Amino acid sequence: MRRLAVMVLAALPAAGWAQDAVIRIEAKRDPAAAQAAALEWAGRLEDVVLLSLPGGWTGIAVGPLDRAEAEDRLSQLRAAGQLPADSFVSVPPQGTALTPVAEGAATAATEPVPEPETYLRLEAFADRAEADAALTRLRRIFPAAGMWQLPDGWFALTLGPVDPAAGQAWLPVLARADMIPDDAMLTTDADLGQVVEAGQAPRLPAPDAPQPLPPLEEVQRALRWAGHYPGEIDGTDGPMTRAAIQAEIVGARASTDPGTAMRALMQRRADWREEMGLRTLQDDATGLSVTAPMSALAFDRAERALSIYGPQDESGAALILFSQPGGQQELLDLTGLVTALGWVPRPERRVERGHVSLSGENENHIGAAEGWVRDGRAEGFVLIWPASDPSTQAQILAELSDSLSRHAPGMNEAEPPAPAMP
Repeated sequence: MRRLAVMVLAALPAAGWAQDAVIRIEAKRDPAAAQAAALEWAGRLEDVVLLSLPGGWTGIAVGPLDRAEAEDRLSQLRAAGQLPADSFVSVPPQGTALTPVAEGAATAATEPVPEPETYLRLEAFADRAEADAALTRLRRIFPAAGMWQLPDGWFALTLGPVDPAAGQAWLPVLARADMIPDDAMLTTDADLGQVVEAGQAPRLPAPDAPQPLPPLEEVQRALRWAGHYPGEIDGTDGPMTRAAIQAEIVGARASTDPGTAMRALMQRRADWREEMGLRTLQDDATGLSVTAPMSALAFDRAERALSIYGPQDESGAALILFSQPGGQQELLDLTGLVTALGWVPRPERRVERGHVSLSGENENHIGAAEGWVRDGRAEGFVLIWPASDPSTQAQILAELSDSLSRHAPGMNEAEPPAPAMP
């Protein structure tokens, strides 16, 4: 019986048991990208087909061919430089459909292929746990960051999608600020593989037409208001000013162009002033004028060299203006009084010729004072602000420092009447 079975099998045609082979050229995760690539190959080679591969990939191949013919044709095409060096002969699993590219060409002609989307690819990790930890850190800076699994199995962190021109402009800016790796690159979704953690488009505007930089003194004042510039307002283009400009560019991400970014910052400051209700205070007791948040302040009293504005509507804010004739010693005496009264708790002092600043805080309030010797007078201010709102305090402090000036002689500096003549 066994001998008979062997004889029957030997009598069957060999073609009935042969499995067609193909020459595998490449594979794409995105079906539209595979269709487009296959059409390109079909313009150079005959018998180009598409086939489904494990993991949702689409293969591009030449076939079907018997195994020997496939090996021979692969050798010829490689020798002629018509195939990639890593092309190979493969036998698809039983039942795999081979779709000639000509059949899909009509579909490709009637259904437009979506344009690939551009991403910033930042760094990749072989280990998923490492990639997850890195994504958590990255999202502290870029909450819209995402993660993809690359075709080779690694996990890449990304920002996007982004406008290609925007991505090209922001890559070096963010790298110089150490916000992304130096070897970060632009790529497309077709090359990234499969989404693991979906991201969203970050705020990275496309490049603007360059605008001239506003006067540096105005730039420094705006940068100090934004918390980037701790230096003197001197209109000098030094390393501290340049670093502050870059900090604003990468922080606000309004534009990569310094002139455009600084103008956007100045507009943001103007909008904030309007929102905060800042207005000019002209204080008769001291003769000083200053831009202050008067909706949070109410005049309390004037005492000798001081004019005191307390909180309004339980704002927790206070402003003290001080002015008296004198020089450096009188200025130091006034700032000593500020400390003794507890307006600036545990102060850090910065004392220079003609200028003094104090800053300190406790659990309830932030205190800051600044004073100058100007035209024979020691004058300045003290700001008290709730400890729960340090960012607004810093901005108000910058406004006070920028705007303090004299509009008239203070009432506390009026000359005594001349003695009566006998």
